[in-house]
Amino acid sequence: MYKIYSLGERCLGIYFAKEISREVNQKVIALDRKLQGIPGILETVPTYRALAVYFEPAVISFWELKKLVERLAENLKDGGGQEETPRLYRIPVAYGGEFGPDLEEVARLNNLTPEEVIAIHTKNRYYIYMLGFTPGFPYLGGLDPRIAAPRKSSPRPRVEAGSVGIAGMQTGIYPVASPGGWQIIGRTPLRLFNPENPEAPFLLEPGGYIEFYPISVEEYFRLGGGEVEVY
Repeated sequence: MYKIYSLGERCLGIYFAKEISREVNQKVIALDRKLQGIPGILETVPTYRALAVYFEPAVISFWELKKLVERLAENLKDGGGQEETPRLYRIPVAYGGEFGPDLEEVARLNNLTPEEVIAIHTKNRYYIYMLGFTPGFPYLGGLDPRIAAPRKSSPRPRVEAGSVGIAGMQTGIYPVASPGGWQIIGRTPLRLFNPENPEAPFLLEPGGYIEFYPISVEEYFRLGGGEVEVY
């Protein structure tokens, strides 16, 4: 079931459920894709369990958009609505050392060795629920509870682009340099956000999956050390 709300004169919101689940999120993403290219729709913002649709009232009214959304939402497939094969992104990560200053702390908090943390982190496949916080930052599901770790008590004033972190039961990648309080365990050389490519500025898309795999420091620099745009 879903609910539709007015979020002002130019925005409509669709809420699919109270809980966060992959099935609910896949419906959000499926509806988001169906709304692309419709005249009057300016922008869509998909989240864990809801979708915001910004529109131009002079082209399409709230009520017209509401009827359209209702029709499209009713036609979503049960069990998620995902019609396309989800994309799999394989992300290389240089773990520990200067690239992962908190790896040993995450290991200590969980009574593991750094090598065990890396093995566990690279074993799972992570679902991309949404992008947010900073441009292209992926919110991922699927972290093994054995390597969960709290946020840092004092956030760093600067976390480098490509840094891979853990906070609670989430893992993520910082696409741009920014302040941050996540436990940083490694860094990828891939460039997740490219503002010079307005048609496709983000490497990752919601609804896909990520697999991390370890690389050496030498491989990190050979792959570009943050300059690689497509993998």
